Amino acid sequence: MHKFSTNKLVKTALVAAIYTAITMALAPISYGDIQFRISEVLVLLAFIDAFYIPGLVVGCIIANLGSPFGPIDILSGSFATLLAVTSIHWTRKILGNNIKSLIIASLWPVIFNGLIVGWMLSYMIPAPFWASAAYVALGEFVVVSIIGVVLFKIILDRKNFVNILRLSDEKK
Repeated sequence: MHKFSTNKLVKTALVAAIYTAITMALAPISYGDIQFRISEVLVLLAFIDAFYIPGLVVGCIIANLGSPFGPIDILSGSFATLLAVTSIHWTRKILGNNIKSLIIASLWPVIFNGLIVGWMLSYMIPAPFWASAAYVALGEFVVVSIIGVVLFKIILDRKNFVNILRLSDEKK
């Protein structure tokens, strides 16, 4: 069983706040049919520790309060994030803590956001589903699978930094 601590609460709240702030500060590229949500790079924190999952989902919910698509974006975007970060964490648990599993894990946001947010956009705009899904998936791929993997490879190579980021006593 995982122990609750102020340290864990503060770190997950900071992640939620940072996700929200980056998304809203870059609103022109964070929302819409073509989006490069830079804050999505943070979803790879779930690769380091599952305790970041609630903060990432809450950050997405709060950030989507600023979405021009309203409640449907809050629900669909947050659900896509929940599926993605949970899958990222389980990919590391199953495949191990290595670059190959990080690359595979980085594809979950591409898939889930592409399909779910792509569906939401095709419904709301309206636009062809596959075009919407492809645009969202492309943005996620650039931010998470390219920029995020490079950044987190650097982070994962620095064990002291990983230990600072780790919130649980889970096997490293």
